[in-house]
Amino acid sequence: MADILLIVFGIICLLVGLAGCILPALPGPPLAYIGMLLLHFTDRAQFSTIELVVWLVLVILIQVLDYFVPLLGAKYSGGTRWGTRGCLAGTLVGLFFMPWGIILGPFLGAFAGELLGGRETKDALRSGLGSLIGFLLGTVLKCALCGYFIWKFTIALL
Repeated sequence: MADILLIVFGIICLLVGLAGCILPALPGPPLAYIGMLLLHFTDRAQFSTIELVVWLVLVILIQVLDYFVPLLGAKYSGGTRWGTRGCLAGTLVGLFFMPWGIILGPFLGAFAGELLGGRETKDALRSGLGSLIGFLLGTVLKCALCGYFIWKFTIALL
């Protein structure tokens, strides 16, 4: 009976974790990892300590990267420190205007920062698009990790 409850809660964590890859209010990969831990504590599947530690490191790495990839996108698309700082400010302000703020915040922040720094509109747009692409890349990484967890969970149950 306890195994069934852990499996059901694990499935819920995985599905909510997958939704959290898109919805910024939910920490997607950490929730999916909790789902994997719940399955590990059943008699149905036992993951090695190495697997659990590697997965935890990946979750932490992706969570950290998720905040910095938009900044790197702005920087490597020709943005200046103004754009990078604007991207960071836009990301922080965007947290208060979920869900669109977290998507548009880095773009608008980098764009506004570049304009304030005296850049041409074209260059400011390039920096803003770089931050948006960085955000989308972070989302893809989170979805890939959660998808991997769902696959491993499913294989373990079969």
